[in-house]
Amino acid sequence: MKKIYYDLLFVLISAVILTVLVNTGILEKYLGFILIPILGAYYLGQVVERKRRS
Repeated sequence: MKKIYYDLLFVLISAVILTVLVNTGILEKYLGFILIPILGAYYLGQVVERKRRS
């Protein structure tokens, strides 16, 4: 698959998980910090992809 498909799949899965967590009320106190682990996982995936190619 192309890189765009992996990116879209990651975004969709993250959105579903976060939607479920927000609707259950688990993330009320930490709502402002949600983006930090998502960005970390995304950039970690980018690094792994670059190392896998070479």
